[in-house]
Amino acid sequence: MRSTPFENRPRLPRIALSKRNRVVVRNLNPMLVTYLEASRDLCETDSILFGAALAVCRIIGAKLSTAGRATGQCSAIPAWRIRIEERIAKARALIG
Repeated sequence: MRSTPFENRPRLPRIALSKRNRVVVRNLNPMLVTYLEASRDLCETDSILFGAALAVCRIIGAKLSTAGRATGQCSAIPAWRIRIEERIAKARALIG
C-alpha cells in the first residue's frame, strides 16, 4: 500500500461494532506496534494504518469497492434529477 497513491486506494467501509470484529481488531493492534515505532514520517504511518484497516476488512469479509476514489466518486447532479430530465427529453421527442 505504500506505493499506491491515495486516489487509487479502495474506499474502506464502516464495520459494525460486533464482538467478533472487536476481537479481530484487538488481535491486530499488538502487531502494529513494531511497524508504527519504525515509521519515519506521517505518510508511512498512514500507509501502515491503511494496510491494517484493509487487513481487518478482508478478515471480517467486508465488501471493498474495487474502484479508486477518483473514479468512484458520484456525479454532482443527483440521480433523481437526471431521471426527470430524461423523461422530459423523451416527452419532448414524442410531442415533436
